Parts: sequence; structure tokens; C-alpha cells
Amino acid sequence: MTVAQDISKASPLRRLNPLTLFAVCLAYLAAAATSFDAGFQISVVVLVAAVLLAVQRVPPLLLLVLMVPFVLFGMGFITTNLLFRRDSDFAVHLAGSESGAALSAGLTLSLRALACGAVSILFALSVDPGAFVRALIAYLRFPARLGYALFVAMQLVPDLLAEAAHLRMARAIRTGRPVGRVPGPSEMAGLMVPLLAFAVRRAGRSAVAMEARGFGALPARTMVGVPGFSWRDAAFGLTSLAVLAPLLVF
Repeated sequence: MTVAQDISKASPLRRLNPLTLFAVCLAYLAAAATSFDAGFQISVVVLVAAVLLAVQRVPPLLLLVLMVPFVLFGMGFITTNLLFRRDSDFAVHLAGSESGAALSAGLTLSLRALACGAVSILFALSVDPGAFVRALIAYLRFPARLGYALFVAMQLVPDLLAEAAHLRMARAIRTGRPVGRVPGPSEMAGLMVPLLAFAVRRAGRSAVAMEARGFGALPARTMVGVPGFSWRDAAFGLTSLAVLAPLLVF
């Protein structure tokens, strides 16, 4: 998580308004979800990987690790199509046999999962979550109550991880056993109740603080740190769509 946060802070794409990158990623996700062309899916994966490696300076190993869940998800499509065979035009055109058709259809769906996963990783590593929520509230009338709830959740996650580490260290001292790198199932079960109590106490303190500051008392709201739009947003949006259009056509 720390490596991903460092990459996000140094990302050139963070100079953009988060809504611009959000709109571009939505366009690519919609195209990948509706296209049945395997070549298009491969092109999207290669393009996004090139941006992540060359522009965002994402370590290749980190990119491979982040892609693992989507690879496993795609393998599920392949096995499902082999077990419950369905014909597709692409499969017949590529394989020319019914046995290969099921595999080819599964590969197409698998590539679609990889393309959607790559676009999602690009968005996650390129956008400041706080700036994205502020932009949603300021420009798209996203409910402020939900937005501030997201702020509280984003601040809670690192504190929750730190609290879990403290609990594990305290238990290791009490039992005289070293702290393992990954907690086992029994240790995870033992941490659930104290972590849930910590989260409830933290949520209660946040609610009291928001009430004390008059949150929601007035309809008018003053916000600071709202990201603005610049010529970079127009250039990035037009360039991204100009690249997407020929990929869809060819």
C-alpha cells in the first residue's frame, strides 16, 4: 500500500482533474465491456500497461501482482466456457472447430477481464482519493454526507492497520511467540472483535466531532482544495479518445 501511495503522489496524471481521468477510464471500460474483439482487448491491455510502466513509473513486479486477481478471474471464464461450452463468432473464426470455440470464447472474456482490470489499476494508481471525492461533491453534486463518510473511511483504514499491528505485537509479547508476517486464520478471528470495537469507537468520535462543528446545519458549504480544470484535462481527454476511436474501428 505504501508503494502504491508513493507512486500515486509522484504520478504525472495527478496534475489532471480526477473527473477527467474518471471519464476517460469510464469510456475505456465501456468500450472493453461491449467489444467482442480480442484484438481490441489486447490493445487496451498493452496501452494501459505502457502508460503505467513508462509514464507512471510503476514497478513491473507491482503491476504483475496487481493483475493477479484479474488473471485468476479471467481463468474462471476459460474454465467455465470449457465446461459449459458456448459458440461465438470470434471463436469459430479463430479456431474453426467447436472444441476450440469454447476455449477461444473463454479467452475473449478473459482478455476483457484483463482490460477492465488494467484500466481500474490505472485509475487507482493515478488519482488522489480525497481530491476525487471533493471533485465529485463540487462538480457532480455528490451528497456531502456520503462524501465525508468516505473521508472518514479513508482515514480509518491506515489507523485500523496500525491498531491490528499493535494488537498482534501485544499478543506476541504476552504469549512469547514471534509476530508472523501474515496472520493465520485463528489469529484473524481473534482480531475481529477488538478491531470492530476500535472501528465503532472511531466512528462515534467522528460523528460527535462533525455534530460539534455544525455539519449539515446550513445548505451552503465552503470547500477548500477542490481540483480545477486546465488545458491539460482537455488535451488528455481528447488524446485518449483519439486513441480509443481507431482501436474500436480496427
